[in-house]
Amino acid sequence: MSSEVAVSVSAQPGPAPRNRRQEETFRRVLAAGLEMLRETSYADLTVRAVAARAKVAPATAYTYFSSKNHLIAEVYLDLMQQVEYYTDVNDSTGVRVEKALRSMVLMVADEPEVAAACTTALLSGNDPAVRAVRDRIGAEIHRRIKAAVGPGADPRTPAALEMTFFGALVNAGSGAFTYHQIADRLSYVVGLIVGEGR
Repeated sequence: MSSEVAVSVSAQPGPAPRNRRQEETFRRVLAAGLEMLRETSYADLTVRAVAARAKVAPATAYTYFSSKNHLIAEVYLDLMQQVEYYTDVNDSTGVRVEKALRSMVLMVADEPEVAAACTTALLSGNDPAVRAVRDRIGAEIHRRIKAAVGPGADPRTPAALEMTFFGALVNAGSGAFTYHQIADRLSYVVGLIVGEGR
């Protein structure tokens, strides 16, 4: 018998499927974007510079990323998709949820340039491409929280945890708290929401 909670995840609409070569090019540009974010500021990053780093034509990069903010949003989504799921039923709901939220918050905690650029890009205007990626990021976060909470939970619990998580990110992104401080504060809030003492 598995010690993992069963997770039902519906597919979130995303971009049209890419063939292998297109996916390799997309990944190369995405990796170059992350490398540049680690080395430079949001203001200095351009799609053209990322294209040069990835050794592709600027027009090719613009095929996949309509703007700098779109590229950065995709970088954040890619990082989020690498965050572990916490579903071990040997852990309490509170422990699973705390691990899930902590890992998502700390994903960019030690990379201030990446964190700042992602915050700026994701909160930027009404760019339809960024909005679509934001929706996919929200779906990724929802899946991880729902998986950590487990089946049969009151549907208000994951909703409250998501609102808490997004509020925590805004606080960290604004500089009110560090990502590490926010991760520590979330432990207390998780206990309140899932009803387990901390």
